[in-house]
Amino acid sequence: MPVDSVVAARNLCFKYDGAEILHGITLTITAGDYIGLVGPNGSGKTTFIRTILGLLQPTHGSVALFGRNTSAFTGWGKIGYLPQKLIGFNPEFPARVREIVSLGLLGTKRFPRRLDSSDVPALDATIALLDIQDIQNKLIGELSGGQLQRVLLARALVSRPEFLILDEPTTALDPETRDTFFNTLKDLNQNGRVTIIIVTHDIADIGKYASKLLYLDKKIIFYGSFEDFCSSPDMASYFGEFAQHLICHRHT
Repeated sequence: MPVDSVVAARNLCFKYDGAEILHGITLTITAGDYIGLVGPNGSGKTTFIRTILGLLQPTHGSVALFGRNTSAFTGWGKIGYLPQKLIGFNPEFPARVREIVSLGLLGTKRFPRRLDSSDVPALDATIALLDIQDIQNKLIGELSGGQLQRVLLARALVSRPEFLILDEPTTALDPETRDTFFNTLKDLNQNGRVTIIIVTHDIADIGKYASKLLYLDKKIIFYGSFEDFCSSPDMASYFGEFAQHLICHRHT
């Protein structure tokens, strides 16, 4: 296992009600990677994410985070996670944007968990980074879908994670906001050295931003750089040459 390994999956399998959702997933994600995770509906993308986070237990195989098995991993403050669906999220709850963002810091606190003045700089910096200063005192029920998504990303980022996992984060964003969102992630990856996995249906666009492609359909169809994807005869056969080059975004 590389010393800078963030995720190491070995022969990872997962079954649900007897149906195999993941089969034989073996890969390593290293520090500084920006992975675009794509695949058809029902291909196991969210299951893979939930398994590497320890939210689901694999039927077979193993997963390590930062060199430690997920069952023994204690460094959850290193990880920021924005799930596809927020279970129990109530937009009518009378919380303001700044309060929602600050919740991302509580996971780094020891009991009793509370914020203090030392947390203000990180909170202010993250709100500025996501350009939500003008809405920081708004109630969350007053936000548009795009605004809410930026607020939730700010919550995931405020603890300055080393590893950021985003599951379909752009579904509520208009094209302009989506481009800004992706550029923010690219900056975090290149300048902040944040390792990123983003689950997306935007297979035609993710090559503009990510450094590696993970195409999953219950098993790994492809995992590697976009340059390797573009030069792969197997991927030309799988996608067709025209679609292959559109995906890679390495041609003018």
